[in-house]
Amino acid sequence: MKEAFQYLQEELDQMKENQTFRPLIPLASKQGSRVKIKGKDVIQLSSNNYLGLTDHPRLKQAAIEAIEKFGAGTGSVRTIAGTMDMHNALEEKLADFKHTEAALVFQSGFTTNQGVLSAILAEQDVVISDELNHASIIDGIRLTKADRKIYKHSDMDSLEAALKESDGYRARLIVTDGVFSMDGDIAKLPEIVELAEKYNAMVMVDDAHASGVLGKNGRGTVNHFGLDGRVHIQVGTLSKAIGVLGGYVASTNTLRDYLIHKGRPFLFSTSHPPAVTAACSAAIDVLLEEPELIVKLWDNTAFFKNGLKALGFNTGKSETPITPVIIGDEAKALAFSDKLFEYGVFAQGIVYPTVPKGTARVRTIVTAQHTQDELQEALNAFEKAGKEIGII
Repeated sequence: MKEAFQYLQEELDQMKENQTFRPLIPLASKQGSRVKIKGKDVIQLSSNNYLGLTDHPRLKQAAIEAIEKFGAGTGSVRTIAGTMDMHNALEEKLADFKHTEAALVFQSGFTTNQGVLSAILAEQDVVISDELNHASIIDGIRLTKADRKIYKHSDMDSLEAALKESDGYRARLIVTDGVFSMDGDIAKLPEIVELAEKYNAMVMVDDAHASGVLGKNGRGTVNHFGLDGRVHIQVGTLSKAIGVLGGYVASTNTLRDYLIHKGRPFLFSTSHPPAVTAACSAAIDVLLEEPELIVKLWDNTAFFKNGLKALGFNTGKSETPITPVIIGDEAKALAFSDKLFEYGVFAQGIVYPTVPKGTARVRTIVTAQHTQDELQEALNAFEKAGKEIGII
């Protein structure tokens, strides 16, 4: 049996030799500003738990009550017997939150991008994608028979050239991350929308890292730029700032109805359990009723980002709580991550193929849960480890 996978083992052995192999790291505590890993209490700087909602009392109570009333699971896909009243209610709440006609929830943000792109694009269409878009967008595009064009990252001249070259298709779809997950920069959405309107193209934005972070009450980049009603498709996640699990698409009733019939991840996956659905619904209420969490997130972001820059670290072009410390060399980035852990900070190294070769980094994300004392403690660890590794 093992011999059949020898070619895979050889590749794994090469990764180990290059010091780029990383095992899964289990947490022995709840997710928070501090976590327990390998028996050690460390400051968490690698989670997507932007607002600390994974442990919010209102979400936990909603989940408990849903389990008691509706059970642990739903037992079916949405299109057969797995749609409960709470599923429809969550989607109505999301649509209202995003200022769209309708919304549809998928099992994850990844499957949302796959489901939307593979369903709505065919061989008579073209998709125009930012070169640094998330892997789920790339994989979604691969599932279509549409022609594809890639424009240089956030380069509007490159985007316009792609639009000029793609006249004559039934549909032209520009797709971009709202916030780019590895660099923390924000898409030039106003310019993208203007070009789309000029060339009669649609726009799709993946707001995974903007949901709960940008816009009024965390509505995302579309709202952040005052573009409500001008972006055709918004994809969001329920797994990051929302604190639970899942993804959703917010758009028109037409798109919702079409995806219910044609979105393969939606059609062939069991619906979210009651606890997940209820907790997601409670999270939207928290966003609306506790905006001080987002204020705290951005205060912490400014404090930590300014601290890293003052120490001399290269944080790239980040504009959001995602703040990379760009090192370049892959082995050195991973060694830096290990040294930070030694000094009480969990900040994962990110290397190729997640980021391009030569841009290895330690990616940090602060949250609303962190205290400034914790962030200062983390900065002290960055300074000590950075000097020992020879980064600063």
